[in-house]
Amino acid sequence: MKNNQKIFALDIGTRSVVGIILEEIDGIFQVSDILIEEHKKRAMLDGQIHDVPAVAEVISSIKVKLETKHGPLHKVCVAAAGRALKTETALSTSIIKGKPLLQKNDILHLELSAVQQAQAMAAESENSSKDYHYYCVGYSVLFYRLDGEEIGSLIDQQGEEASVEIIATFLPRVVVESLIAALTRAELEMEALTLEPIAAINVLIPESMRRLNVALVDIGAGTSDIAITNIGTVIAYGMVPTAGDEITEAISHEFLLDFPLAEQAKRGLQSSGEMTVTDILGFETNVPSLEVIEKISPAVNHLAGEISKEILRLNNGKPPQAVMLVGGGSLTPGLPVQLASSLQLPANRVAVRGVDAIQNVTVSDEVTKGPELVTPIGIAIAAKQAPVQYVTAYVNDQPVRLFEVKDLTVGDCILAAGLKLSKWHGTPGKGYFVSVNGQDITLPGGHGLPPHIERNGEQSELDETIQNHDRISVQKGQDGSSPQVTIGDLVDTSSSKQIVIDGNPHLVTPLVFRNNLPGSLEEVIQDRDVIRIELIDTLLDLLTHFGYNEWLEGSRPYRISINGVDTFFPTYCGKLFINGMEAKPSAKVKNADVISFKPGITPTVKEILAKKQLTSESAIRITFNGEEVYLKKESSRITRNSLKLERDDRLFSGDSIVIEEQQTGSFIFQDLFNSVEINMPTHSNGSFVLLKNGVETTFYEEIQQGDELEILWPHASR
Repeated sequence: MKNNQKIFALDIGTRSVVGIILEEIDGIFQVSDILIEEHKKRAMLDGQIHDVPAVAEVISSIKVKLETKHGPLHKVCVAAAGRALKTETALSTSIIKGKPLLQKNDILHLELSAVQQAQAMAAESENSSKDYHYYCVGYSVLFYRLDGEEIGSLIDQQGEEASVEIIATFLPRVVVESLIAALTRAELEMEALTLEPIAAINVLIPESMRRLNVALVDIGAGTSDIAITNIGTVIAYGMVPTAGDEITEAISHEFLLDFPLAEQAKRGLQSSGEMTVTDILGFETNVPSLEVIEKISPAVNHLAGEISKEILRLNNGKPPQAVMLVGGGSLTPGLPVQLASSLQLPANRVAVRGVDAIQNVTVSDEVTKGPELVTPIGIAIAAKQAPVQYVTAYVNDQPVRLFEVKDLTVGDCILAAGLKLSKWHGTPGKGYFVSVNGQDITLPGGHGLPPHIERNGEQSELDETIQNHDRISVQKGQDGSSPQVTIGDLVDTSSSKQIVIDGNPHLVTPLVFRNNLPGSLEEVIQDRDVIRIELIDTLLDLLTHFGYNEWLEGSRPYRISINGVDTFFPTYCGKLFINGMEAKPSAKVKNADVISFKPGITPTVKEILAKKQLTSESAIRITFNGEEVYLKKESSRITRNSLKLERDDRLFSGDSIVIEEQQTGSFIFQDLFNSVEINMPTHSNGSFVLLKNGVETTFYEEIQQGDELEILWPHASR
């Protein structure tokens, strides 16, 4: 036994209403009847019912006529017009400097914020303050950007600023409500609801083909509706207010025809080689169809240009892989070729699709099979097979009703409830303004947390799919805390080190002053603190801090002033060593360094004079009683602070000495007694004889280098 089920569907357009009866027989749909009636007045505008009673009257007329053939009709499948859809692009930006790596939920928040902006723009364009009066029926991401540069994905990215640009499509809630009101007046119950672009796509582009980037264009009388598929779904909807009427008006203008006659002539262009018309002056004219097509080509080019422009906008600036044309306006001569040219596609990538392209559908012989029937048939089939349902959910106990044109998510519910996600995000903690070593810096507060979202009492993500009557709770994210920063957090870890000085270990940490008082690295910073941090990173800093001042003094250059002139003697200064290598006080110290010191030398006057190649005495070598003797006589007088210095006296760094030259004269025999000790022999009688080079001489005899001197002691008499 055959399973026979009738389906009544209505396609409510701008100019006319199409009623269609389909019979489903064992899974095969047969179009058994179709009826078209035009509106008696302008009751529809851009897909929205403006005069509910007028539209209801046309619907009632179609219902009554079809009932005479097919029996009582109580339920009907309908579609919301694609031209009622509103498409907006929006950009959402977030400052991410200093925040953790971006995760999936962060990006969803950013995308939904952009959708909400687009929703507000759609409301603003209609002078509505209630942006949640619009259903979001889909959105797709055009671009992700990081610091202004386009990027494939924001997940795990860091930078200064992240942004996302989306294109979103909205359906005004009033469109659906006015549609239901017109059906109610016509004593019909809405059996199922769909969107016109979805209806056409469902019958022409099966799900297996939606991974392809295809544009479907439904060209009606007043508008051309566009839907784009890609990556397995419908990614965008659009509409241009240009369609078949523009071609009709071109024919009317060229041949002075009344609009209905021009419409009739347009429909005959494809079927006959000649057009016979009577103009408004009463003259009948026969015009070859090719000539008519040539005259209306500017209008065709304009229509193709407007459609291609919107397709490119919806498809992120790129032409799709193919374009399908449906609707009565798709039969416009030359339109597919011109559209292919505008999109820079091969001519065979743009085609008009009729009822014969729909699988599992047959049409009775009494019904035409043109592309104008694709959408009405699609409405009947799609509304039955994939009806759009109303779903009721509760957001913070507020009921929201959603138009289920796609899998609805928690994020969709929040949008429908009119909650601004940005306002539910925790605010950043109060930042601190502090001064560190004279430089003003800002310590940011902690990041505010995203809102806490639960679905039916369990934590939920924004992209989780919802079910009818789900209860969603949104709680404001926790605000960020004030900074918890210690002074040590501002200092590099290498500033603290273990150092060995003279065999003793020392822990070296920076010197800290907070608000002019000594502090520590562990102290937590407060707002408006003035902090000074002195790093101990040179040998000078280190030895000063630990009290090795004598090492620093000892390592200073050895300097004395000789007759008012500063003279330096590096040989005599102390040496500082780091790890056994000589180092200057300005040398940097690092962890585990070993510091040692070698004291300097305190030289004598004699050593200093030798370094400067100076002499303070004259000398000669003589022989006395067979032994060599050096006779010396001061040639200079050396004083320190007016006190005479001897040659063996020590000189200290910083001393000031004065060297004064003296007249010494020649050496005489008597000078011998300053250098040798004379002992009178016991046998002597006290008399003696002085000899110089064997010749008797006196005490005052001048002597020279190399002279031989003697003192003879005569024997005493017995």
